Amino acid sequence: MVKTSTSSLIPVERIASCIYLIRGKKVMIDSDLAALYQVETFNLNKAVKRNAARFPEDFRFQLSREEAKNLTFQNGISSWGGRRTPPYAFTEQGVAMLSSVLRSDRAAQVNVAIIRTFVKLREILATHEELARKVAQHDRQIGALFEYVKTLLEPPPAPKKPPIGFIYPKT
Repeated sequence: MVKTSTSSLIPVERIASCIYLIRGKKVMIDSDLAALYQVETFNLNKAVKRNAARFPEDFRFQLSREEAKNLTFQNGISSWGGRRTPPYAFTEQGVAMLSSVLRSDRAAQVNVAIIRTFVKLREILATHEELARKVAQHDRQIGALFEYVKTLLEPPPAPKKPPIGFIYPKT
């Protein structure tokens, strides 16, 4: 048996393009996962339902009709025909749990590739957050520097000259 590496199995870009931010969580949709695993969406969801205890709400949730409509609109997918129920979204933990439900060699290899993609995305986001923090700190320092230079460039206030002559005291 010849082993294929997970990197040549599915390009990281393809997996990353299937990751969406829904309800503040990075998720993958059941139909995208089924395509990656090369199984029917119905069969994937049936296997998950048979093992429902392994997929709590924070691992998998069903999209509302409005969320599904927005997702369809974003992806330019035809609404003609297709699903009768909104899709399920799987979080990273839910995708990892899929490996215990789908027991083929391909499922194991695809799972490894998906988990590596999630990790890579987390690393990229952390790098961007660190960079954004440094830029914000740099901007504050530049702003303070400009304020200081501005005060140096302003002419000093004219000295107040004492009045000449006799001044009546105020009563």
